[in-house]
Amino acid sequence: MLLNEVIPLLAKYWPLVLASLVLGHLLSNKYWKGLNKYPGHWLAGYTNWWRFYDVLGRKHEWTILRLHREHGDIVRLGPNVLSFADPKAIKIIYGLNKGMVKSDFYPVQNAVAKGRRLQSLFSTTDEDYHAKYRRCVNNAFAMSSLVNYEPLVSSTLKFFLDKTEQWYANTGRECDFAQWLQFFAFDVIGDLTWSKRLGFIEENRDVDGIIAFLKKFLSYAGPIGQIPTLDLFLEKNPISLFAQRIGLTKTVFPVTEFALKRSNERAGEIQKIKTYGLSEGNTNPRGVDLLSKFAQAAHDHPEFMTDMQILASCTSMVFAGSETTAISLSSVFYFLLKHPRVYQKLMREIDDAVANGIIEAREDKTVSWSESQRLPYLDAVIQESFRLHPAAGLILERIVPPQGMNILGEFIPGGTIVGCNAWVLHRRPEVFGSDVDAFRPERWIEASPEKQREMRGTMFQFGAGARTCIGKNVSLLEIYKLVPSFLRRFEIELDRPDAEWKTHNAWFVRQSEFKTRFRRRE
Repeated sequence: MLLNEVIPLLAKYWPLVLASLVLGHLLSNKYWKGLNKYPGHWLAGYTNWWRFYDVLGRKHEWTILRLHREHGDIVRLGPNVLSFADPKAIKIIYGLNKGMVKSDFYPVQNAVAKGRRLQSLFSTTDEDYHAKYRRCVNNAFAMSSLVNYEPLVSSTLKFFLDKTEQWYANTGRECDFAQWLQFFAFDVIGDLTWSKRLGFIEENRDVDGIIAFLKKFLSYAGPIGQIPTLDLFLEKNPISLFAQRIGLTKTVFPVTEFALKRSNERAGEIQKIKTYGLSEGNTNPRGVDLLSKFAQAAHDHPEFMTDMQILASCTSMVFAGSETTAISLSSVFYFLLKHPRVYQKLMREIDDAVANGIIEAREDKTVSWSESQRLPYLDAVIQESFRLHPAAGLILERIVPPQGMNILGEFIPGGTIVGCNAWVLHRRPEVFGSDVDAFRPERWIEASPEKQREMRGTMFQFGAGARTCIGKNVSLLEIYKLVPSFLRRFEIELDRPDAEWKTHNAWFVRQSEFKTRFRRRE
């Protein structure tokens, strides 16, 4: 009887009912667990659609920096999202055994194979799974493993320098340097993972369109990750994934297919390593590559490290291993070219190191990892480039445990998404000086040992804590070898010295319109 009365009323006044429900939802968001006391954009408290559209605008790093400069150390980015700017928050949010877990932002970036998500070290939100996975592959990425990888990086580095001379220095052609550096980073990942360059440098093109796919995918993942539920209606639609699992559709993630093709070429050798382990008879004479190390992990941990985990590990190398390193390399060269004084000072250090025997005077002009570690101004230039243009442009999200926790003297309720943004942390005046927006490598030379520790402890380009980027050491190996080697071999100039590059925050802040020309140094 009551139902018969209510339904006609709802039908008659449905616009008012709908408006009331929407208003109730927005107000509930605004005052969720008292987070309304934290400032931010006026829309952020009501809906996540604000940050979705801001991230979609591709300049979110500047938005969040401006908000923190206007409102202080804690800024509300969404109904349930807080950004922290004080470096002291790093150890609290990302420290070991804090009970924090990654948010649903990360699974949006899962690759897919045969209708199943590939949980990588980066994208998994399961801390137990991550701990087991990391134990399996930690050795492959340890600093001690660099001695194995340097011959592989050196091989691609020499090839890259020769091709730069052939394609650009000898012809005077303009170079899209950001793209050319990404070709280098991709071929290094090919050599490190599969002991085989993938053809990006040799053919001077995007092999299999994989870079174009990555750009498109990350451009999708950045904004969609602000409202992860959208992914379940789009790329990770459960119906579509089920159809793939039962063979109705044959859709394969291009990155997964790319990694599968390269790994299948070594299937027999990898099966041997999985069965018998690495031995002198089945290692690569140029160094043990990552695929072999992943197979060794499967031999050592067969209960966990399955073929799916090996594939996920290789896929992660494609996803993260090229984009972030290429962005960092572009930053170093761009800031050098925009600051001729710094460029000349670094060249003096490199040339003096060759004259003094610190760097071996090799005919191909390459610099070894150990030699690069004896160049303090090079280190300062690279650190300052990391500081001003870190690769990640969004907060690294974590979820506060159910019991809540104290962060910077504030009790944050359980379930709140919290995080720090490298672009904000890296521009803290009390840490880096009042000229935080200026490119000045000398700040790293002039700092006292205590200040150096504070500065380096604030650097966030590789994340922090247990989920620090596992490929950090590999990326540093590439950067510290390529930059001095390239500068020894070539003089570089901007094609249009007055032009500024363009940036695109697709989660990683990549650069474009960075056009250069090269001449061989005599």
